[in-house]
Amino acid sequence: MTTSIILPPDYKPTADEEYMNEMQLEYFRQKLINWKKSIVSQSVDTLEDLRQGGLNQPDDVDRASLETDKALDLRTKDRIRKLITKIDEALDRIEDGSYGYCEETGEPIGLERLEARPVATLSIEAQERHERMEKTFDDEN
Repeated sequence: MTTSIILPPDYKPTADEEYMNEMQLEYFRQKLINWKKSIVSQSVDTLEDLRQGGLNQPDDVDRASLETDKALDLRTKDRIRKLITKIDEALDRIEDGSYGYCEETGEPIGLERLEARPVATLSIEAQERHERMEKTFDDEN
């Protein structure tokens, strides 16, 4: 979807508009792209921090603390990688026209939910059902 839509600087999607019209799609596309740029920039800093410090600390406590910090950084990096994948998938949904609609029911996800979580793929109702099913499954095991 190559677009020449230029959004007004103060544009926010509203319920008064047609759901997932071109301006709303462009708004969320820009929001996702900017979010991804921010995350990538932060993750570059995290990688640089990981490369900097070595584990050759003479003190066992310092070395253990450093190893714990690095393990936490790596877990954070993995979460970031997964989030970037979700952002890319959301951008793909904008391109194919399925963005903003629940992948289970086909119903609109809703502007408020997308504003809070632009990578959402389920409506609130479907998400709650999903979480109840997971909890039931977890309780059985």
